[in-house]
Amino acid sequence: MLQNNKRWLYIAVPIFFFWFFGQIDKMGISVIQTDPGFLNALGLTGEDKSAKIGMITFVFTVSYALSNLFWGVIIDKLGARQTAILGLGVWTVTMIMAGLSNTYEMFLISRIILGLGEGMMIPVSGKFISSWFNRRELGKAQASWITGNYLGPALGAMILVFLIATLHWQAAFFILAGFNLFINIPMFLYLTRNTPEEHPGVSEQELAYIRLTDEEDEVTDRKFTQDFRYWIVWFGMLIASFLFFGISIWLPTYLVEARGFAQEGMKNITSISWLFALLFVLACGYLSDKTRRPSLMATILFGMTALFLAYAIAAPNAIVAGLCMGLAMGAQGGVFHLSNLFIVKFSTPETAGRAAGLMGFTNIMGGFSSYIMGWLRDASGGSFSSSIIMLIVASLLGLLAYLFTLKKEAAETRLFNKAV
Repeated sequence: MLQNNKRWLYIAVPIFFFWFFGQIDKMGISVIQTDPGFLNALGLTGEDKSAKIGMITFVFTVSYALSNLFWGVIIDKLGARQTAILGLGVWTVTMIMAGLSNTYEMFLISRIILGLGEGMMIPVSGKFISSWFNRRELGKAQASWITGNYLGPALGAMILVFLIATLHWQAAFFILAGFNLFINIPMFLYLTRNTPEEHPGVSEQELAYIRLTDEEDEVTDRKFTQDFRYWIVWFGMLIASFLFFGISIWLPTYLVEARGFAQEGMKNITSISWLFALLFVLACGYLSDKTRRPSLMATILFGMTALFLAYAIAAPNAIVAGLCMGLAMGAQGGVFHLSNLFIVKFSTPETAGRAAGLMGFTNIMGGFSSYIMGWLRDASGGSFSSSIIMLIVASLLGLLAYLFTLKKEAAETRLFNKAV
């Protein structure tokens, strides 16, 4: 079974852990910012506390998004393997810097540099998937690493709560640096290569399957920038980033301060919410290959997000409200997976890095979401209602955008079914 499926070991496994630990680095701040010791150490107190907390994610996502643009170009020149190792080195150093921070300003600088280092994650993953997998298995290939994107924070919430309780918030950053230094970097060094042709462990049979094409796959002459659906997906990712970062960054604080959960309850709901995202990813990975209707699925997911958020406001029960927020976040995890599938679908192996880099720029909206939600909360006397209403409006914008893709997708699906 493994003989002609080495790509799942050499590529899927490293990028799974790439995202597993990378997302704990990235999203773990949502848990750490609920720790009183962290807040007091960095002076995150006073009437503008929420806005200052939101600024932490804002500066990270802005640098993360902007760096996607140059990483997308670099990766098409340097290669996915070398780019991954370089970026991992940068963000390992920033984890150590964050743990040593004793001022708010120093911590902000560490998050800016972290964003610059982690900005290569989407281009690296898109490049590897485009180069190493047959286009007919893109849904499953994408799901194999996006699983790490959500399983990491799901388990990471438990890990970070334990580390903070038993050690210190600073120790959490040092241990995260160790994960990258001793697990991620060695895996990319010893398992991966830029292309399957370069890897001595890939058989001729497997290489032939990877390069097998059919008429639908012949897109080498098409530029992704000329397909209007790419730009609709790009706009959809702007909305999805706004929603996902807004919910995920503020969810632990929402549970503790707005719904009265203790640390244990907050940890459980937060972990379950990330598992919801994982389930949506797995379902989308299967259904996108099965139905060939990813745009329709994204439209439905945006509608579900709006409904879940609306019920979170109305629900009198704290557990139900928390789970609804988690389901809304999970639905946007599904949109994220479908968007990365579109990156590969609308590009070629030669342009995948640039297409992914441009798509990754949309993460800039996550920072605005985090900061705006913090500002609205300060202005509302600590209430999250106005912030959640804003997220509902954003969900409806995403739904409307994807409606314009459905007609062409339906026609393509009918043609494919007739051919089969």
